[in-house]
Amino acid sequence: MTIRTRAVRVHHVPAKVTSAEERAFLQDLQKYLESERPRFVLDCSKVQELDNATINLLLACLEEVMKRNGDVRLASVNSDVEAALRFMGANRLFEIYPTTDGAIQSFHQGSANNLPPAFEVEAINSAEAVNGDSEFAA
Repeated sequence: MTIRTRAVRVHHVPAKVTSAEERAFLQDLQKYLESERPRFVLDCSKVQELDNATINLLLACLEEVMKRNGDVRLASVNSDVEAALRFMGANRLFEIYPTTDGAIQSFHQGSANNLPPAFEVEAINSAEAVNGDSEFAA
């Protein structure tokens, strides 16, 4: 029996988004959009306030991933940023999780038919984890 898994990519949203950072972030995201139904977790732990550039980045990520029938989840969002997202109604667009691990696990619910967690989440490339981005099998 073969169990096919799909990767969950974790990207860290920068504390302050400039136009150059947005371009670089979206270009990096493009590399991983070729898979069927891409799945991303955007770690927002560095984001202290929600400005227009950050909102645009989150929405651009969501748009690109949804074009390919994928999904984006937000993780590690501080309470002020989460309140702002809820005020804007963005909680209807994004599922928000307190931790990155929780967001990753949310992709596994119902998809692995009760396999033990050791089989559900596996680091794909530890070198990327050092650079702030990591990929997990799901």
